[in-house]
Amino acid sequence: MSWKDYFNMASLQREPNANAVKRILDASISAANPADAVRRCLTRDGNLLWVNEREYPLNEFSAVYLVSVGKAAISMAVAVSELLGKNPHEGIVVAKYLPAVSLPENLAFLESSHPLPNERSLRAGEMILALLKKTTASDLVIFLISGGGSALMTSPVTGVSLKDMEKLTSLLLACAARIDEINTLRRALDRVKGGGLARATFPAQMISLLLSDVINSPLEAIASGPTVPNPTTRSDALNVIKKYNIFSQTPSTIIEILQKEDGTERGGLLSRGVVHIIGSNLISAQAAQAQALREGFDAQIMTTSLQGEAAQVGQELATKLANNKNRPICLIAGGETTVSLGNTNGLGGRNQEVALSAVAGLAGIPDVMLVTLATDGEDGPTDAAGAVVTGDTLARAQLLGLDLDAHLHNHNAYPFFDALGDLLKIGPTGTNVNDLTFLFAF
Repeated sequence: MSWKDYFNMASLQREPNANAVKRILDASISAANPADAVRRCLTRDGNLLWVNEREYPLNEFSAVYLVSVGKAAISMAVAVSELLGKNPHEGIVVAKYLPAVSLPENLAFLESSHPLPNERSLRAGEMILALLKKTTASDLVIFLISGGGSALMTSPVTGVSLKDMEKLTSLLLACAARIDEINTLRRALDRVKGGGLARATFPAQMISLLLSDVINSPLEAIASGPTVPNPTTRSDALNVIKKYNIFSQTPSTIIEILQKEDGTERGGLLSRGVVHIIGSNLISAQAAQAQALREGFDAQIMTTSLQGEAAQVGQELATKLANNKNRPICLIAGGETTVSLGNTNGLGGRNQEVALSAVAGLAGIPDVMLVTLATDGEDGPTDAAGAVVTGDTLARAQLLGLDLDAHLHNHNAYPFFDALGDLLKIGPTGTNVNDLTFLFAF
């Protein structure tokens, strides 16, 4: 599918280089297409299954199993099923929603919960563990893991309930704990996270293909690392609780577990196998850069670790573009910013806020364009993926009576760009590798 047909923003329609810009944006999303990413990594020649340059003789395995979990679980699983034909013998696919289309009959498709786990998440985790219990040393298990898997599949360790985990997560969020700290606790308290699925697979062989929605793609952070070694321990998890002074508020069952030694810490007995990242923010940024070079731009990736307050980031990117003297140029920045809403109730998302915050800095500058893009097609609680800003945006907004400062103060980017016809609306893409921002000078 080509996404360039969906880039119908008003400012882009007036831009002479619109088709080039559309092809660059399209390249970034297409590189994260889950099914295509699977096919790039996984190929078959007769009885030989190739994972990049490593071969697996399918006729030497007693059984081939498939486990696919995450936002891209269905498309990844269907791609593998089409490749393997009568294999896999059995498998489980866990997603937030199940499409109203025909799906492979040899796979069990489960609808689960995201962004917060619930009883369906528990059922998914238990069913996957039960499936893996069947495996032997002569079997092969293919794991397909994408963002959202941490909530869609869970199985708290014995003695800890889902309610306990909900309480702990609420405490951590209230303390503004970092996501890596929250993940440290998740891995310590869940049988399927932190290498849990790999341990359950032992001694079968394992192929794990990951679609990353995490900045810099640390393996243990993607869906809480179900098939990779856990780099942290229960002691590390306990230290997070102590750091935020929530020891007395944390359910006693969790404290008791974290104070015990755990033989599976720092990896434990993991199954034999390989792990590959097949889609990420970097891969999408590189695809966009390659297309931009083909279009004649001086194309550079500035970073794929963009973080911080969206409003500040937008101002900094606008300054970078305004001060640029090279043309034509395409600068690419990837990552994930944040928006601190306070007591405001505006409508938008982090990508729209980056764009809104760049408006003043680009005002009056000819032949420049900033485009923000959530690769999943959904920015915050809206139907937009981002927005477009040019040197004319502020003047056009003023003609419509739009108050830029008021919209910024209220984090109300969506109505601002909606009035201008400059919201990027492409619909759900079926993938997610964080956000991308493109700075163009023509």
